[in-house]
Amino acid sequence: MALQTHNNLRVGILTGGGDCPGLNAAIRSVAKTLMLTSNAEIIGIEDGFLGFIERRSRPISYQDCSGIFALGGTIIGTCNRADPFNYNGRDCSSEVKAYYDQLQLDALVIIGGDGTLSIGYELSKLGLNVVGVPKTIDNDLMCTERTFGFDTAVSIVTDAIDRLRTTGQSHKRIMIVETMGRNAGWIALHAGVAGGADSILIPEYPYDIQRVAKACTERMGSHHFSIVVVAEGARPVNGRVSVRENIAGSPEPSRLGGIGEQLKVQLGQFMDAEIRATTLGHIQRGGSPTSFDRIFATNLGSYAAKLVESKQFNRAVIQKGNRLSHVALESVANKTRNVPADDLTLQTAIAMGICFGTPNLKAFPHVM
Repeated sequence: MALQTHNNLRVGILTGGGDCPGLNAAIRSVAKTLMLTSNAEIIGIEDGFLGFIERRSRPISYQDCSGIFALGGTIIGTCNRADPFNYNGRDCSSEVKAYYDQLQLDALVIIGGDGTLSIGYELSKLGLNVVGVPKTIDNDLMCTERTFGFDTAVSIVTDAIDRLRTTGQSHKRIMIVETMGRNAGWIALHAGVAGGADSILIPEYPYDIQRVAKACTERMGSHHFSIVVVAEGARPVNGRVSVRENIAGSPEPSRLGGIGEQLKVQLGQFMDAEIRATTLGHIQRGGSPTSFDRIFATNLGSYAAKLVESKQFNRAVIQKGNRLSHVALESVANKTRNVPADDLTLQTAIAMGICFGTPNLKAFPHVM
């Protein structure tokens, strides 16, 4: 059966990977910009790439986009277990392409992190016209200085640290806070600095438990409590990351977690103090986005819409030098942006005496 032709621009929108504050703001911005400037028809792909595999989608109207920018989650759903190139052990990518063609899409806007945009890059090789929007609380996407969702996550963790501090002060305890972030330490670093942590342990620099214990002991001696922030991907020197579970068919099959409790046991071997560990988990990625993330996601979405209108496909929107730009999807695919030694916030933390559990981090002697 021959496909019917269409006159209006038809654009699909997909949100992939973990949910993230700001997704609805991005959906709203992409859709409204395209509707108003190109009279486009917008098709929402339901539940991420799973919607392509199972052929589930729905039209998104202008009214559907009204009043959603403050809502957490995503109105079209998401899924982090539906890699079209390995779904339940089989390659479904040709089915994705067939449904893309059946929907008569002129372009597909994919809103996601490194796993989602990596899949988008592979699909672009099959002929899909893809534009990527950088979303992840982990802030670990290559080529961009920031992703939306990160500011909200940092704000949530900072609030948790503030609350745990009063308990630590009252009971003279060491309070450990485990954050998300996978193999990058951005959330732990920024929330740790914002929350006044004494020690921050991140995946980029394996920690020596004796150094961490020494920092905690010194802090307990002067203030009678201590705050330690540890990223879920952190590990001790010559040790392994803590894996909570493995999920087959996911772009990121290893689910990290448990390092907070491990650190509690490790510290207990070196010091006589009451230690408590708190894992925030999915609290970090839920709820309403901050005003910053609402604005940032809106800006990114509108920019992505303009890339679609100008037929600049297989690109990813990025922020560089506080300005929006775009790079080839290939540049962000299958890569992780880690915290570099010259990062401003990291350097600030080192200069202020925050312990990272390693001798390999030094404050740079000169301002560049």
